[in-house]
Amino acid sequence: MDSRTLGMPEPGAERLAGHGRDVGAVVNAVAILRHLAAAARPLGVAAIARGTGISASTCFNILRTLTRTHFVSFEEAGKTYTLGLAVAELATRFFGMSHTELIRPELRRLAMKHGMLIALWRVTEDGHIVLADRAHNPDGVRVEMSIGIRLPMLVGAVGRCIAAVLDLPEAELRRRFGQLRWQASPSFETYLTEVRAAREVGWSMDDGHLYRGIVTVAALITDAAGKPRFGLSGVTIAAQHDPATFPVLGRDLAEMAGLTSRALFAAPPGWAAGTELP
Repeated sequence: MDSRTLGMPEPGAERLAGHGRDVGAVVNAVAILRHLAAAARPLGVAAIARGTGISASTCFNILRTLTRTHFVSFEEAGKTYTLGLAVAELATRFFGMSHTELIRPELRRLAMKHGMLIALWRVTEDGHIVLADRAHNPDGVRVEMSIGIRLPMLVGAVGRCIAAVLDLPEAELRRRFGQLRWQASPSFETYLTEVRAAREVGWSMDDGHLYRGIVTVAALITDAAGKPRFGLSGVTIAAQHDPATFPVLGRDLAEMAGLTSRALFAAPPGWAAGTELP
């Protein structure tokens, strides 16, 4: 692990971290576009208003603007709306990009916001997690990790989140836990309690168990069938951050994981829960 001299934040770091007041009209427009993207059929204004919680008059005005700019298409016969071609135009540059490339800007944003290493772990088919990418704030003491590091998938903060999603029988989880290697192993009872907590809140924390002196907070990116695909973790030296930072980081990671799951691993049309994804 390397370190750098602790420095002052860069000018504009607060802006990059996402502070500031949201513009209501933009928030509403995004909510409408997301609602249309998730809909299985074209929707009328009343249905969109109910689904988004936005007033019908506001929905109508926003939809009219989105239609003029081709982000939404209006079907005259049924007075309904669907996503328009301009949405595909915006997404064109993403075609052919890997999942890692698509997620990278969010890693950088969270690293700047929280002042620590943010790591992306790929969950493999053979029961491991592999470090696929990471980002850091350049102006502080930090943990450094090399791309390609490989760990058992149930270890650490990411491992607790994976265990929460897999929901293994307690006896099987205990067996697998016994095969894990930690620098300061928690008891199985503590681990199980933290797995259950991760299932409830969507994130977990490892405080010096996997590596002494290192705190890790993590959340999980899953596909439409609930299969773990990637882990997201914030990694920092113990006592470098106020303890109140970690729940905020956990919620941010869980929010980003949920968004990424929906954006990259949405169920195809006609797919039913409980069936194999194509």
